[in-house]
Amino acid sequence: MKNHTGFTLIETLIAFFVLSVGLLGAVALQAKAKQASFDSMQRAAAVALANDIMQRIRVNDFTTLATQYKTTITSQTALQQSNTCFSNSCSRSAIASMDIEQWKLAIRARENTGSLDGTTVCINPTSVANTNSKGFSIEVVVTWEAKQEITHTDAIKNINCGTYSSKRRAVVMNSFLLARG
Repeated sequence: MKNHTGFTLIETLIAFFVLSVGLLGAVALQAKAKQASFDSMQRAAAVALANDIMQRIRVNDFTTLATQYKTTITSQTALQQSNTCFSNSCSRSAIASMDIEQWKLAIRARENTGSLDGTTVCINPTSVANTNSKGFSIEVVVTWEAKQEITHTDAIKNINCGTYSSKRRAVVMNSFLLARG
């Protein structure tokens, strides 16, 4: 009687099945990691945009900034091509208008001018009492649609900027500004 050694067909099929399940798990993990990486890039772009908005307002601080910068823009807001500030001296109001146009471009990923898409930006400067009309509380909210759904807290659900959905993400930045002029 000969002693045969080796794998049987059943053993080979079981090993193949185990390998297939492991590879499918690795592929699913890779897909989730790619989604998380994209969402992370979007969050970094939103934080950079909110910071840019806040810094531009700080540079162009004047006592009527509450009316000049108070706006809500989306990825679909029409552009108003105004390049007058690139070659001429500009008023503070013209600089505010140019800033808003730059932010419109920053949220148009479909047109390859920005890195965020499906975005709403709400800028809410409000005058602070007892500061001789020179103190402003500035709130900048950037919302966008992510790839993954999450469960939001009531605080996030109550943010009044953009359309609420389980994929909505938001960055909120608050600051105080004492206008010089």
